[in-house]
Amino acid sequence: MTRGTLLAAFAHPDDEAFGPGGTLALYASRGYAVHLICATRGEAGSLAPEVGSAADLGAIREAELRCAVEALGLHGLHLLGYRDSGMPGSPDQDHPAAFIRVPFEEVVRRLVALIRELRPDVVLTFDPYGGYGHPDHIYMHRAVREAFERAGDPEAFPEHSAQGLRPHRPARLYYTVLPLRPSRLFLAILRIFGMDPRRFGRNRDIDLEAALRAALPVTTRIDVRAVLDRKERAAACHRSQGGGWMRQPRLLTFVRRGLWGVETFHRAIPPFRPGEPIEGDLFP
Repeated sequence: MTRGTLLAAFAHPDDEAFGPGGTLALYASRGYAVHLICATRGEAGSLAPEVGSAADLGAIREAELRCAVEALGLHGLHLLGYRDSGMPGSPDQDHPAAFIRVPFEEVVRRLVALIRELRPDVVLTFDPYGGYGHPDHIYMHRAVREAFERAGDPEAFPEHSAQGLRPHRPARLYYTVLPLRPSRLFLAILRIFGMDPRRFGRNRDIDLEAALRAALPVTTRIDVRAVLDRKERAAACHRSQGGGWMRQPRLLTFVRRGLWGVETFHRAIPPFRPGEPIEGDLFP
């Protein structure tokens, strides 16, 4: 018997480890059933220099994802099998199989089926801006939000009943969000060192200033220091994306605990009310 079920839904391999990996590992370690949905295989990602070339990046990243799921101790991985759409302006967006080109109703239908099958108490996904504006992240946010609302409606996708899937509406919906104060400090440090926060990342295609402007307020903070090693091991699984950076030997343990020992979220449903204290738990 599990204490409850948490369902996280993201777009690419590494979204789970570089994002709320500590939270996923923490609840798994506490006896909750934790499941992960991944929409794509990350085919449009770029390779870390130390990895070299790859004939099938999607296969590599799927294997890395499975490694990360094991490191985090998750109960289930559910792959939707769509194709990575890439960042805005990328030719990958024009690929006929790109995730953002898949009919919205199809994606919602599949997500509703998984919600009805797994019957989570809590669902976790991207914020409306998708963290840093990635089109797949934004599309996944929209689809998960819609599926959350329709999974409990018996008139939505009635064909599911033939598969033994009953309507189910989770109790809570959370979005991953940036912590505002540390993020502002990070941007200030980048500027001091002459780096442009509007052109961040390996490909200089992430606008951190826009991400900060779009950030929702933090309503929930989860202390993940007890499982930080799991989070770091999961991130290291994503070698093709430079995932070993979290375990740099030059970073002392207390520094790493301070940098990513707390993960932050925004509670979308039920809406967070003004005056409520900051939560320390995703489950009611």
